[in-house]
Amino acid sequence: MSRKPADPSLDPRARQLLRTLIGRYIHSGEPVGSQTLARHAGLDVSAATIRNILADLEDAGLLSAPHSSAGRVPTAQGYRLFVDSLLQVRPLPDSDVVRLRSELPAGSGTQALLGSASELLSAMTHFVGVVSVPRREQFAFRRIDFVPLDGARVLAIVVFADNEVQNRIIQTRRPFDGGELERVANYLNAHFAGRTVADIRATLLRELRSAQAEMQLLLSQSVELAEQVLVPEHDDMVLAGQTRLMGVQELADLDRLRELFDAFARKREILQLLERTVRAPGVRIFIGEETGLAPLEGLSLVTAPYVAGGAAGSQVLGVLGVIGPTRMAYERVIPVVQAAADALGAAIHPES
Repeated sequence: MSRKPADPSLDPRARQLLRTLIGRYIHSGEPVGSQTLARHAGLDVSAATIRNILADLEDAGLLSAPHSSAGRVPTAQGYRLFVDSLLQVRPLPDSDVVRLRSELPAGSGTQALLGSASELLSAMTHFVGVVSVPRREQFAFRRIDFVPLDGARVLAIVVFADNEVQNRIIQTRRPFDGGELERVANYLNAHFAGRTVADIRATLLRELRSAQAEMQLLLSQSVELAEQVLVPEHDDMVLAGQTRLMGVQELADLDRLRELFDAFARKREILQLLERTVRAPGVRIFIGEETGLAPLEGLSLVTAPYVAGGAAGSQVLGVLGVIGPTRMAYERVIPVVQAAADALGAAIHPES
């Protein structure tokens, strides 16, 4: 996670008080008063001095005081300063790393890995786990077969290098008989197995333009079928643990929960938010209004991209993360998200 320097306008005592207050609030969920801070902040100052510093932090927009309490709670701006400058993140325990690697084994189908990753993120953080689905054109294909259906419809069976199988029904401009479909499949399997979808499409069109007359029929048929079979599908994402948010006290309002679950059902806005982070290395954190999504106000999203072949790879496949209340244990969630991204990326090999 990229870290920013501590806010120069806060002296060391103010930073220590803010760090302690947010830590106590995350732990208890109750507003934190000066007496509690005097016991736990480790500062040799009077309660009056602590109250003055808290007032300054409130004036700076980092804390707020609920009407019914003498204590204070962090604002979204306070959480932002906390995670950027004051948070102390420790590596994930070895036992958790072993769990992630064992439950995300290399060689499993991609869809199964994505489902396992979202479930693990939810189970290990007790919040919502979310994983964006890689685009199929990033994966090499292993084999393709065609089956004629009625009229001008053809069933295409595509086996990708990551062991995923997709069946697609395509509509062609004219009926194809079984012999024609077999010749096209044999040609594609012989010349393009192990290559990505985008590469196949571009190469077919280039070869068609330069082909001799006797090859043009086969190539034109291959182009027609391949263009429909290999067209990119809409991105999607896998969610797990949405009901865990029903027990979060900050989301006790039923209208807020309904709005949030509607956003989960639509997926589109959350997926677009994830895609904004796909090229940013390391962990990114969106707090409250920073997501730009009204249903996620009062929540935080912690994300990291997962890369083919693990952290040392170069091909970014997607993004995973955790959605939870702003009052989450960031020092715990951040290393879980990063380790899960490393484990998922290491398990997926789109060109194996």
